Parts: sequence; structure tokens; C-alpha cells
Amino acid sequence: MLGTDVHPDRTLTDIRAILLDIEGTTTPIAFVQQVLFPYARARVHDYLARHADDPEVHADIELLRAEHAAESAHEPRLPPWDPEAYVYWLMDRDRKSTGLKSLQGRIWDAGYRGGELKGKAEVYPDVRPAFERWRKAGKQIAIFSSGSVQAQRNLFANTTAGDLSAFLSGYFDTTTGPKREATSYRTIATALGHSPQGVLFVSDLVAELDAAHAAGMRTTLCVRGPDDPNDLPTSHPRIRSFTELA
Repeated sequence: MLGTDVHPDRTLTDIRAILLDIEGTTTPIAFVQQVLFPYARARVHDYLARHADDPEVHADIELLRAEHAAESAHEPRLPPWDPEAYVYWLMDRDRKSTGLKSLQGRIWDAGYRGGELKGKAEVYPDVRPAFERWRKAGKQIAIFSSGSVQAQRNLFANTTAGDLSAFLSGYFDTTTGPKREATSYRTIATALGHSPQGVLFVSDLVAELDAAHAAGMRTTLCVRGPDDPNDLPTSHPRIRSFTELA
């Protein structure tokens, strides 16, 4: 393993597509944890009550019910099945539950459409210039996040840097597969129409980068804060800004 002095290949000549994580990569973690998560949590009860007959919400609840049943076999602290209680339980543990993420995405969608979240999704200052630069160079740009595809679309259409959705050609969530499994990245590369070797994955989490690397993708660790949260030697090149990926 290499130390912290690893530098990325600053040229993207052989890269056909750039796959990006969201939290800590394009968007401050604080925005997600201090704005989006509390917004959804405060509205779970009313949203479930108002949309009890919505087929899509019903599908989310059935998915949550299946997740609850599977988890009850090995989680003694799990509360008895109740959709609202289980949603809060998952939120308290920051679980990457597909059912939870889908429901959160629907609540945020209502917030964007209603104007409460419109134009407020934070992205780092270097994101829009990088999107413009990469697309001008003919690179595809795609997103892979534990948040639902709907949540991803809304976020990038309503950023503090304007609507960035036109730059993006693909969105992938946990319905594609877990972010820490190599098969997910092979599936994404196929969906983008490239070999894994032609895709660069950028994330702030080493475990995700390890999975992408195992799938054959190029990888880069994005360290946005003053301190490296992955304070361990790693072979993944490090950047602190998208300006380092020309």
C-alpha cells in the first residue's frame, strides 16, 4: 500500500466516463446530514398518512417490510413491525436501506416541487466548472449514491450552482447493487457502455473505491475537509478538488 503522498494522474485521456459519489465528493456531508435528513424525518408521519394509498409508497413500505423481516432474524433490538417506527429506526442508524432511501427521495421530491428545497442543494464550488470541463472533453458524467435516483435527480437539478442535470448522463443507486461490492461497478460500466477500465470512480470512502478498483475501474479518493477521514495508507490517488482532474 502506498502512503499519503500519492498523486492522481491529472490527465483523463484514457477515461471515457467519470462516476461520482455525492456526500463528501460533490456535496458537503453537512448539507445531507443537517438539511436533507432532518427535512425528511420531520415529514415521515404526515407523508405516510397522506400517501397511504399511493402505489409507489405502498411498494416502498412492502420493501421495508421485507427488509424488516430479513433483519429480525439477527437483530434482537429491532422493534416490532410498524412502517413509521422502522423508518425512524433505520434513520437513527444511517442505514443504506433501499426502501428508506426511496421513501426519503419521495419526501424530498415534494420539498423541491413545493419550493422549500428548490435551489438549495449545496455543491462544492469546483463542481460546475469541472462538469463543464469534462463534458467539453467528451467525458460522460454519472452518479452512484446510496440515495435514490429520484433524490439524485432532484439534487443536481436544484443546486446552489444552478441546474446541473444537463451534464449528467446516468444515475445509479442501491437498486444497482451495494456500493461496496465490485459487481455493482461492473454493472454500471456496462450500463454506461464502457469497459470498467474506461471509467474513473471518485469517492470519499476507501471501501467503495476498493470495490470499484476490484471491478477494474480507475479510482480517486476525494478528501474535502482539512483532515483525511480515511487516515490510513491507501493505493488510491488523493485529490482535494476536482480542479486536480483535468
